[in-house]
Amino acid sequence: MPLRPGLPESAAPQLSAPEFYTRLAHAYDALARRGPFVATLRRALADALDPGPGATVVEFGCGTGANRPYLAERIGSDGTYVGVDFAPGVLRVARERDRELGGSGDSRGAYVRGDATRPPVCDDGVDACCGAFVVGMLPDPAAAVREWAELVGSGGRIALLDLARTTRSGWRALNPAFRLFVRAGSPPGTARSLERSPATVQDERVVAAHRALREVCVDVEYRTLLCGFARVSAGTVR
Repeated sequence: MPLRPGLPESAAPQLSAPEFYTRLAHAYDALARRGPFVATLRRALADALDPGPGATVVEFGCGTGANRPYLAERIGSDGTYVGVDFAPGVLRVARERDRELGGSGDSRGAYVRGDATRPPVCDDGVDACCGAFVVGMLPDPAAAVREWAELVGSGGRIALLDLARTTRSGWRALNPAFRLFVRAGSPPGTARSLERSPATVQDERVVAAHRALREVCVDVEYRTLLCGFARVSAGTVR
C-alpha cells in the first residue's frame, strides 16, 4: 500500500500539541498500556472494527501503538497495520516497542507522522480505519470521519473509541472528576483558547464524530462502557 508523504519528523514550526505529547510520550505509553480498563477498551475497539485476516488497517491518533497488538490478532501475519500520529515522540516510542518485540510480531506495518484530517495514506487497498481518543482533539471531527470513509471506500470498515462525560443518571456525580481529567491531559493553553471547558468541547466533538459515522455507514453498532464514559461506534461504509 503506497503512502503519501507524511509530515517530516522535524517539521517546523513545531506545534505546541505535538511537543506536549512528545514530552509525555513514555508516561503516556505506560498509561496507554497498563492503565485501568485500557485493555478492555482497546479490545472493544478491535472487536468493533472486526477487520478480517490479511486486511490493511489504518489507525489515526495511534499514539505509542497500544492498539496494534489487538488489531494484529485480527489481521494476522498477512495483514498490514499503519499507525498515524502528529507527535514524533510517541511514534518513536511505538517504533522502540516494535523493535523490542522483534517487529510487530503478528503483522506487517509502519508508523507515519501525519494529520488525521488529511490522511497520509493513498486510498488504495485500505480495508478499515479506526481512531481511539482522537476525534475530541479535532476541530472538525465530522469532516475527518467523512475523509476516513472516503479512504476505505464502500464496504470498508470504520470504528471509533472515545471518552466523554456520562449521561447515565447513577454516574453523573463523577463528571466533575472527568472534566478535571480532560483538562489535565490537554496541552498547555487549551482551556484559554476555548470559549467553553475542554470537557464540554470534547463531548461535542465526540458526539459529532459518532453521528457522522452513523451517517456514512450501515450496520452501525454502538455501545457504551465504563459506566457510560466510553463510547464505541463501528460500521460499514455505504
